[in-house]
Amino acid sequence: PPVLRALGAAAEPATSGKVPPSGIAGVLDPLLADPALGEGHAAAVVDVATGRRLYGTHSGQAFTPASTTKIATAVAALSALGPDHRLTTRTALDPDTGELVLVGGGDPTLTAHKASGGWASLRTLATNTAAALRKRGTLKVTLSYDTTLYSGPSRHPIGVNDNLAEVTALTADEGRTDNSGSGPVARVADPAAEAARTFAGLLKEAGIEATPPGPSKATSRATTLAAVSSPPLSDVVERMLTNSDNDIAEALARQTALASGQPGSFAGGAKAVAARLTKLGLPMRGASFHDGSGLDRDDRLTADLLTSLLATAADPARPGLRPVLTGLPVGGFTGTLAARYADGGAAGLIRAKTGTLTGVNSLAGTVVTKDGRLLTFAFLASGTTDPQSAQSALDHTATTLANCGCG
Repeated sequence: PPVLRALGAAAEPATSGKVPPSGIAGVLDPLLADPALGEGHAAAVVDVATGRRLYGTHSGQAFTPASTTKIATAVAALSALGPDHRLTTRTALDPDTGELVLVGGGDPTLTAHKASGGWASLRTLATNTAAALRKRGTLKVTLSYDTTLYSGPSRHPIGVNDNLAEVTALTADEGRTDNSGSGPVARVADPAAEAARTFAGLLKEAGIEATPPGPSKATSRATTLAAVSSPPLSDVVERMLTNSDNDIAEALARQTALASGQPGSFAGGAKAVAARLTKLGLPMRGASFHDGSGLDRDDRLTADLLTSLLATAADPARPGLRPVLTGLPVGGFTGTLAARYADGGAAGLIRAKTGTLTGVNSLAGTVVTKDGRLLTFAFLASGTTDPQSAQSALDHTATTLANCGCG
């Protein structure tokens, strides 16, 4: 059968509750009635092979999605930029001012660590820049940095937070104050300035003396000396989803904005993500975006939209979206699900994006059932009071779906 008709056209009525002969409703209804799931919930389950919705309860009602928003951001970014797109950080020498400019290209994975792990290296950029300067007979430079690729407020509406640095076109190691690569940690106050200071130190190690850096005053005539690029966007998306990386998510929303003719800002990113998903024919009723990460409590998504996003990413006709699925954490093995699903026989069968804010718990992903069917699912809960109990209830529901014969 043709894979993935538009969900709005292919779905059973959301209020029907039961879709014979699957019996999924009889399995999921009591699990989703768990008091741990708070004041309200929504759910949807879709058969990937047919595009048919097998289960829906309040599936068209918009809820605060928390980090499951990143699924939408990923689909929009890959749609706008393509899986092979790379983000480039460069240095340029201005003939008018004499400045050496460190130009931010919006790469959230740029690293200054000695072991780069395959990500773009600030150390490599310094080494190559120093070599280019020595060829010109230059051993001393006035260093500045350029973050003008992005616009608007750099601070997320949640304020200073260990889950997200200031969003800027130039940052190294996400402005982290330790050697961590993911998870919450205190961030530097000004990631761009800190990255430029680190770069100045690396230039010094390479034999180039640089003044303390400040914002650039260079002209458009600046000539590129050296550049480093991120791995393909497919890898960046996978890292974002696996680790639930807020910094990458906000960068991808801005990159989507720039590729769509919008300003590289929170507002521009939100508008561009919504426009890209609308263009894909996804069910956008009730959806509202305010950031790329899902940290904004004003974000709204429906279970129908989440399952449709995942089903679209599984469409063989859209191979460029496949990183949305391959980047999802694997239950019992990777990312934010590494310590979950070890019990119950669902380890390795569930790939899902989690979402947690105060009073909000969500889970959306794919599951291979006992009879070998690939399903997409989305569970959204609001008004939860015990996040651990709510998470356990959602995990139990997904595990039960994996172990279900379901027709």
